[in-house]
This record gives sequence, C-alpha cells and structure tokens, in this order.
Amino acid sequence: MVGGAFLSASLQVLFDRMASLQVIDFIRGKRLNEGLFKKLKIKLLSAHFVLNDAEQKQIWNSAVREWLDELHEAIYDAEDLVDKINTEALRCKMEAEYGSSSTHQVLNLFPTRTSTSFNEHVEYKMMEILDRLEFILDQKDSLGLKGDVQTKPSRRLPTTSSVEESGVYGRNNDKEAIIELLLTDNGSGNDNMSVIPIVGMGGIGKTTLAQLVYNDERVKKCFELKAWVFVSEEFDVFKITKTIKERVTSIIFKGQDLDLLQVQLEKALRGKKFLLVLDDIWNEDYFMWEVVKKPFECGAYGSKIIVTTRNESVASVMCNNVQSYQLATISDENCWKLFVKHAFNNVHPYVHPKLEEIGRQIVIKCKGLPLAVKSLGSLLRNQLNPDEWEKILQSDMWELPKEKNSILPALWLSYHYLPSHLKRCFAYCSVFPKNHEIDKEDLIKLWMAEDLLKAQKDKRIEEVGEESIKDLVSRSLFRQVLREPWYEKSPICYTMHDLVHDLATFVAGEFCLSLDVNNSNKFLNKVCHLSQENEKEHKYDFKRYEYLFRAKCLRTFFFPLQCYGGIQLQLQNLVAIKLLPTLTCLRVLSLNGSSITELPDSIGNLKLLRYLNLSKTRIKEMPIFLCALYNLQTLILSHCGQLKLLPTDIGRLINLRHLDITDTGLERMPLEIGNLKDLQTLTEFIVGKDSGSTLKSLRDLQHLRGKLCFSELNNIVNVEDILVANLKDKKYLTQLEFWWDYFDDIDNYQMHSRVLNGLETHRSLKLLKIENYRGQQFPKWVGDPSFCNLEKIRLGGCEECSILPPLGQLPFLKHLMIEGFDELVTIGDEFYCITGGSLAMARPFGCLEILEFYNLQKWEEWSFVDQVEGRDAFPNLKKLVLGCCPNLTAHICLPNTTQEVSIRKCRKLELLGMQQLFGNLGKLHIEESCDTVNSIAID
Repeated sequence: MVGGAFLSASLQVLFDRMASLQVIDFIRGKRLNEGLFKKLKIKLLSAHFVLNDAEQKQIWNSAVREWLDELHEAIYDAEDLVDKINTEALRCKMEAEYGSSSTHQVLNLFPTRTSTSFNEHVEYKMMEILDRLEFILDQKDSLGLKGDVQTKPSRRLPTTSSVEESGVYGRNNDKEAIIELLLTDNGSGNDNMSVIPIVGMGGIGKTTLAQLVYNDERVKKCFELKAWVFVSEEFDVFKITKTIKERVTSIIFKGQDLDLLQVQLEKALRGKKFLLVLDDIWNEDYFMWEVVKKPFECGAYGSKIIVTTRNESVASVMCNNVQSYQLATISDENCWKLFVKHAFNNVHPYVHPKLEEIGRQIVIKCKGLPLAVKSLGSLLRNQLNPDEWEKILQSDMWELPKEKNSILPALWLSYHYLPSHLKRCFAYCSVFPKNHEIDKEDLIKLWMAEDLLKAQKDKRIEEVGEESIKDLVSRSLFRQVLREPWYEKSPICYTMHDLVHDLATFVAGEFCLSLDVNNSNKFLNKVCHLSQENEKEHKYDFKRYEYLFRAKCLRTFFFPLQCYGGIQLQLQNLVAIKLLPTLTCLRVLSLNGSSITELPDSIGNLKLLRYLNLSKTRIKEMPIFLCALYNLQTLILSHCGQLKLLPTDIGRLINLRHLDITDTGLERMPLEIGNLKDLQTLTEFIVGKDSGSTLKSLRDLQHLRGKLCFSELNNIVNVEDILVANLKDKKYLTQLEFWWDYFDDIDNYQMHSRVLNGLETHRSLKLLKIENYRGQQFPKWVGDPSFCNLEKIRLGGCEECSILPPLGQLPFLKHLMIEGFDELVTIGDEFYCITGGSLAMARPFGCLEILEFYNLQKWEEWSFVDQVEGRDAFPNLKKLVLGCCPNLTAHICLPNTTQEVSIRKCRKLELLGMQQLFGNLGKLHIEESCDTVNSIAID
C-alpha cells in the first residue's frame, strides 16, 4: 500500500528528465562532461535506496529529519541544474528557428553565455552537488538508515466494540442516522446484505460512532449475530475471516485452510441476520474484498456491514452505488465538554477561570476534531500552571511531547499511505495559509509548474491533476466546499482542516514559509516556496523584505504588494526591480492583486518560470522580454483593466497552455497567437479594428477547451475569417460567449446574422451566451435539437430581434435567460417548436428548471403552454422570474414543481393556480405587478 517516500517521486521526475533525449543530445552536442552527469545520477540512486527508511524514522528522530532536509536541498539543486540544461537546449532551438534578425530581437535582449562558459558553469555545479551528496550519504550508516526497507508505521492498539457513552459528545444525530440505515431492510442488488461505509479524516470519531451504534439496544434486538473486527492497514483475508468466524461461533479455528474456514463461517451465518463492523479499512483491492465477502452472501435479508475508513475509494470498492456516510467535525461547544472531561479531572472549570479562558482557545484550535481535543485535554490533565497551558495553545501540533501525542500517529497514517507523487502534491499545499479556499484549476496549474504531477500515457497533465485532487478528497485530506453561486471561478473549491494543514507544513519542513506566520530570516536560505498575505499599509516592514535577498532558491513566490503612494514606489523598487531578477530558480510567480504598474525588463532572466499571475494588477504593458520565457505554461492577466496589448512575439511561448485574459483592456489579439499550438485555455478572443483576420489563427489552436468569449464581433469585415476558424471542430469548447459592441453604429444588421451563422459550434456545447446581437432572427443552429448537451442559454440585448429561436426542442436545457429584446411582441408556438399544430417528439422544455425574462418593453402576448396535445410543458420548472415586462397580458398557470416566483413591474399579468403551489413555494416575490396586488413577498 505504501507508495514510497516523499523524495522518491522527486527523484523519479529528475531521473526522467536526465534521461530525456533533449538533455542527452544537448550534453553530447555541447561536449559537456557526460561522465560527471552519469556519476551524479548514480549518487542520486544511492540516496533513493534509503529513502523509505528515512521517511518513517524522521517522525521521532530529529537528526534523520535534518538529514532528509539536507538531501532534499541537494535534490532541488540537481533539479535546477537539469532544468537549466533543458532550458538552454530550448533556447538554442528557438534561436535556430527564429534567427537573430532585428525583427526577432527578443533573442538578443540578454547576453547569453558562450558555449564554453555555459559548460564550465554546468560542470562546476555538478561537482558541487556531487560533493554535497557524497558528504550526505556518508552519514546514513551512523543514522542507522537501511536500504530496500518497506517500513510500516508502529502497530496501533486494536479497537474493540466497548464504548463509554457518557464520554461522547455531539454524535447523537449521527448515531440515529446510522441506526436508521441499519434498521431499514434494504439489500444491495441481488445480495441479502448491504454495506454502510462511515468515511472521515483520522481522529474525527468514526470508530466511536460505530461503537455507539453497535451497542445500541435497538440494534442488539434487530440482529441475531454480531461481530466486531479491527482490520487496520493489513487486509489479511484469512485473519479477517477467522476473527469473524470465532466471534459468531465462539469456537477457536486452529487450521490454516481458508476454504474450510469459509465453509464453516458460511454455515454459521446461513439464514441468520447479522451485523459486522469492519473497523479502519485501508484496502482498495476489489478482488480481495470479493474473497472476504463470499460467506456473507448466505445471511438473511437485511444483514449489514458497517465499515469505517478514511478513504472514499475504499468505500466504493466495498459497496457499489451506495453513498457513504461522511462524518463531520463536532461543534466547539461539544468539543469544550469533551475537553473539560479530560483536562479538568472532574473539577468544574469555573474553579480555574484563567485555565478556562486558555482552554476554550485551545478547543477552537482543534477545529472540531475529537481526537485532538482528547489528546490535548489529557496532556493538560493535573496541570494547573497557566503558563503550561499557554505553551500548548501557542505550539504547533507536531511540537507536542511525542509520547503523549496521539494526533501525530493518527494523521501521519493518512500521509504515510499516499503514493509518493501525491505526497509532494499534498506537502506543496502548505504554501497556502490556513482556511484558504483552494481553487481546483489554479492548484493544478501550480502543481504543473512545480513538476509535481506524474505524467501518464494518453492523459493530459491537467487530467492527472484532477485525479490527484479527487484522490486527496477521497482520502479525507481535502474537504470540498461549495462557493457562492455568483463566484466567477468554479463553484467548487477545497480546504484543509487546520491539523491536516499542520501535517502538510510538517512534511514540507523549512522549505515552505509564510511571511505572516514567521518573520524570522533563520531558514530563508533554504526556503523554496514562499507566500505572503495582504498587509495593511502601516504594517509593511521593509527590513523583512530585504531578508528575501537571502532566499536564492525560491521556486514559488506569492506576493500581493497591495499598497499605494510612497510605500508602493519603495516596495515596487525593492521587490519588482531589485529582488525578482535575482530569483532565477522561480517556477511560480504571483503578484495577484498587487498595485504594481510595470514589470522590469529583467523578467526575462527568470528562464525557469512556468506560472505567472498578474491578475488584478495595474500593469499597462507586457514587456517584450516576457517572450524569452520559453518554459512558461500559465499566464494569468485577468482583470488587468489598463492592459491594452499583448506582446507581438507571444507566439514564441511554445509551452504556453493557459492564457487567461478575462476582463482586460486588450484592444486586439496578436497575429502570432496561432503559434501557441499547446494552448488549452484562452478565455477571450478580442476582434480588434482592422484585425478580424486574426480569427483565422484559431484554426491552429486544436486543443482549446472550456470557456471562450468572443468580443467586439462587430469589427469582423470578412465572414470567411470565421469560417476558416471553424468552431465546429472545437469539440472541447463547452462554454461560448458571443459579444457585439452595444454602442456600435453599424446599420448592416445582415452582417450580424452572417457572422453568427458562421460561428456555429460543435455539438458538445453546454453553455451559450449571445449579447447585443442585432440580427432580426437567429440562425438555424441556435435551438437545433442536435445540441443535446446545452444546459444554459442567455440571450441579451438583441434589440432588433422580434422572434425567439425554437429553444423548446433542446432536450437537456436547464436554465434560460432572455433580456432586452426591444422588438419582441409575442412568444408563441415557434418558441416551443410547435409547427402546424404538431409537437416535437419530446415535451417542450422538458428539463428546464430556471426561466427568466427581463426588460421586454413591447412584449404583450405569451402563449404559456401548460399542456400541448396531452404533454406537459415546463414539467420540471422550479424558478420563474419576470422583470420589467409592463405590457405582458398573459395568463400563466405554473406547474406544481415551481419553488420560486419573482415578478416585478408586470402590471397586466395574471397568475393562475397559485393556491396549489403554496405548499411547494419557497419564495414568492411580487412587486408593482398584477394590478390587483401592489407588493407581496413570501420567503
């Protein structure tokens, strides 16, 4: 199960890079010392040999931990060296391709080393790294480190079914929910028994909950046989079967024959209703579970198995199509009750008011994790010195006394069983502050930039990143959180429990630092990943930022720089002008939200940079030097309102995969945009004046996916440019927006129609938005039923259009918004796709849940169809919004699925059948509408 040590993945990535043809050919072509290169690889392989042993011993042995840190630093240096060789090879390739003429001056912006000086630099660094590795490896024997060891965490005390119910707080609702599942006689498919998985992070109380349920009197009466089995990391089929058999028969099995054992267990269970608890399962092998469960299938209908696990994948292996029970943390008040029981030794807290004050703060620190509360409470038991309590409050969880710290081994297990590549991904997340909402797409781009993702054949690296996030969620190390629906990015983000964040920080060691938490310069010479949250202007400490000049190994630098006036100029001069050019190992640079107005020309020195985030800055121009960053994968310029142009030579960023230019001041796209062959994300395409031909470049961007917004479509002169772009072939683009300039003076509305007709998209489209279109009707493709993936449509500002497209025939449309159709008078049969009195095969708007109409000044008649030829229209409608439709005289009969109605400034409207809806309605808002009612609101 153990995927290998944290550094194993780092070394594997490094070995792959060292073995790449590009690096090998470059070394031979430049006549670098190939013998030194091979020697470096052999030394690194020697280090790899003892990593598993060292990783486990570092928990209790600080000397081993320091040894690992030294090794980690040497590996970082080796990675930097190989990346520089790779980048130099790439530079030579680009120079050969583009030449050095005046039109390609970017290649001559910086004086490059001669071949001889570059060779000398590389060989010197190789010798330096070799000497360090030799010294580090000489220490391994004195530390007792052994090779080829698959270490296991120390064996934990087995759990039992016994529980002190009076010492459990805040789990009554969970207990009742599980008991309800137990007492419901529902088998799984053709099986008589079903599995109930309880899933949650280590220390959250899964075992305690199972114990409460197991000992409940109602449960005892319901099942003829019961057995509790502590399984843990080792999923031994024979041992598990033997334990269950001996529990239910009270007879010791002395043989070693699995077949005989299972036959006897099957005989004992046959026709009887049983309850099994399998506590602390880690096994993800489906076939091993299939062997274990064979005897269970002969039990009586309604038999149940409760499984406790940290891993959702384990739950999915053991029960198909059954949703696991996700156990949440307990409230601070229940945590306090638990803490009092363990810390105050039967003395009421009011006797020690100072201790109570500190204790409540300690409880908040535990963030609802019962094991942490018990561990800290027992640590302070019989301790009446407030200073000692204060020390615990201020200490990191990993600094507590090891012999009394049950949190450390509990959470360490979750980390221990991660695959080695996931260990690196997890540790990297310590760069974010606690309680930070981690955006999925952004995290994947950061992992990519730091080379943390394990490449897989036939999968995009972004897909590997998505799987890694799912795995961390499945293992209860990430918690999925829903953002507010208005949030501009993905509605789903992720957070880490504070103690899990502490675990990531412990693993990352002194290579990660947050300037808000630790202002010391003690470890800055080793820091590789550095973050800084926004500070108030009066708090800026310039001395602290001067310390950053010691952090020569920085790979990640999150620095908002949000300040103004004189402080802004001083910090910009210190950080942007003086500091950045020295950070030549940077892979990630984020100045998101900073008040920076320009980038220094020396940005081109950051040759290894792969991720650059300048969003929400006041930058006005991108320097041409940026185009020398050939490793750049992600460039984020969203909400840079003062940015007018992209560099003309942007096509030289041949590794660029993600370009975010949402809501910028850009006036047009550069001609070379089509050279970015690997581009996956392009958030917007601005059609500048006299530059409509740049649309042709989209033909070469075959890998675009996700969302793309076309703006300033009124600048298109030749429709052929759109046809060359051929959106029909862009099958990975699932969200498209088409915008014309609202203030455009063009009278040729026929051109709008021709343009939109030429913009016909692939049938994979899920979201369509059309704004300020001035054609009198829509092309046939809008509303065509072959767009069976379309879920959301917004049509706005289409002032000349008097007829809506036949959207009723879109089979899976869920959300429709119509706004600003100045010439629309009637919505009739064409909207539902009813022609000649006949109805399309499917019910019109069969999946529509949200329907919104706004600002339709001339709209008078709506043939609101509640039934057509015996078929319901809008059968699943949940929300109806009508806003500012003053002439609408329709009689609307809403389906009984409707949950929310909002009507504003629609005085001639009449709603029918409202009484039957009141039972379902969650919200009703009527304002200045329906003549007979002035204003009504029900929430």
